[in-house]
Amino acid sequence: MPCGAFCMSGQPAWNRGPWGWSRHARPGRPGGRKHTGGHISVEPRINERIRVPEVRLVGPNGEQVGIVALGDALRLAQESDLDLVEVAPTARPPVAKLMDYGKFKYESALKARESRKNQAQTVIKEIKLRPKIDPHDYGTKRGHVERFLRQGDKVKVTIMFRGREQSRPELGFRLLQRLAADVEELGFVESQPKQDGRNMIMVIGPHRRKSEAKADRPAQHGERASSRQRAARNSAGSGPAGQPVNGAGQAAPENAPEGEAGD
Repeated sequence: MPCGAFCMSGQPAWNRGPWGWSRHARPGRPGGRKHTGGHISVEPRINERIRVPEVRLVGPNGEQVGIVALGDALRLAQESDLDLVEVAPTARPPVAKLMDYGKFKYESALKARESRKNQAQTVIKEIKLRPKIDPHDYGTKRGHVERFLRQGDKVKVTIMFRGREQSRPELGFRLLQRLAADVEELGFVESQPKQDGRNMIMVIGPHRRKSEAKADRPAQHGERASSRQRAARNSAGSGPAGQPVNGAGQAAPENAPEGEAGD
């Protein structure tokens, strides 16, 4: 039976949806009823949270106990002062292991922290050039590219065209090829030169990984420190004009016979 302009619910017929509720209370609309799922936990179920009749039990040292009832597994865990942890919930029956769950979480957090510390993130550095760059400026820019590649970073080289330079893209292409040839011992062309509006872009990747470059840094610092120490000893062992000094710290005469310089 069709409804009139107003129904017993007090809502106009044109304001109700096909299922009999107001369009403002329809699910998925603001103010409507929304069905959202609960929070999905990534933590394994332990002890009384395990809701299966039986489990495949693994001992604290990895030994296979077998399929036992959940009550017996919980009793063994309580007697051993350990936790019953469900390690493979999708198995049939689920696999549970006896372990110290607090200690297990602590060791897992330490391993994750160490892996994040040792993980090297690749960084893309950017160098901008002009097609008619000065030779001295080109040498400086090339030095920056070499330093970035030694550190294990990628380098994005951008050629900027202005005015009439846009009609000569071959200038930028030749400059990028020249740069790639100059640093080929440290890196390779990962992305070939391509035109992007007023710019031409090329990406150079390093031959060495970031982790390898970081591992060699302490040795390089040690070599630099030893070279500085040798330079300091050499400067301390020479006179004001580069002359050798005698045992008393005084410069030896230039024309002194052998054997008399140290007297």
